[in-house]
Amino acid sequence: MDYLLLVVGLGMLLLAANYLVDSSVAIAQRAKISNFIIGLTIVGIGTSAPELFISVSSALKDSGDIAMGNVLGSNIANVLLILGATAMIMPFSIERLQRRRDIPFVILASLFVMLIANDSIVPGIKYNTLNRLDGIVLLIMFIGYMCWVIVQKGKDPKRALEEADEEATTSLAGKQPWLLWGIAVVSLVALIFGGNLFLDSAKNLARAWGMSEAVIAITIVAVGTSLPELVTAIIAASKHNPQLALGNVIGSNIFNLLMILGVASTVKPLQFVDINIWDYVVMVISAIMLYMVVLTFKKDKMDRVEGVIFFAAYVGYTIYLLLR
Repeated sequence: MDYLLLVVGLGMLLLAANYLVDSSVAIAQRAKISNFIIGLTIVGIGTSAPELFISVSSALKDSGDIAMGNVLGSNIANVLLILGATAMIMPFSIERLQRRRDIPFVILASLFVMLIANDSIVPGIKYNTLNRLDGIVLLIMFIGYMCWVIVQKGKDPKRALEEADEEATTSLAGKQPWLLWGIAVVSLVALIFGGNLFLDSAKNLARAWGMSEAVIAITIVAVGTSLPELVTAIIAASKHNPQLALGNVIGSNIFNLLMILGVASTVKPLQFVDINIWDYVVMVISAIMLYMVVLTFKKDKMDRVEGVIFFAAYVGYTIYLLLR
């Protein structure tokens, strides 16, 4: 029964997140909010809604391993699995701002989270935690990054507007306000319910399989909540627009590390029992591997060979988790 509930919960989570984004964008457009701000905030946060609700729900239920495992697993899957699969379908270039700003920032944020989440390396501290102060610092970093992006895009308003227009499209444009608000409320309720259903069934399966919540979170939960990014990447690559996948992955990883962990640990401090230091190391290495793509083989481009390497690395890491 838990297998069925896991699939139903995931389906509700992904469908509700999609409709919540669409209705929120349509409401914001009716309120004459610029497409640039909509794309930067509502769309960006909305696409990370599954991870956000799983992590916050886990924090409230004292399941810190699932909250952190979801973020670590999602970030690793985003880079190794999603970008690896994308490059195997259609190689893509890495733009200047991504090379100089976004990818280095992902590496920095990954290293920072690894540092503050491993308190047990300090003598006298028994448990690894993210407390409310850590959460506030992460949120400040997130706000700072968003401001940085706004300033950078403001220097090229034509391109910023074009990017925002692409991000802020919605199938609900032109609908009546009462309908949009109704869809938003129903989607939010479904998001919460589906998230709790998915989380509870995942925990039950972890116990039934004799696996830790951390491993379940890094594998099944993380890949499940990363399905929107995976589907988007495959569709984008098949339509000869793989660059969209890279931007989506980089943005998602930054949201996961700073906004999602920041919100979750501010709501309730997170304590980790079964998250291994090597899980953080793999996340950091995956981000560094993405930066190394800029320097190796065909410079500033991720080709099929690198895609195979990334994909193989993800398969190897998954096998390691299952054997752990």
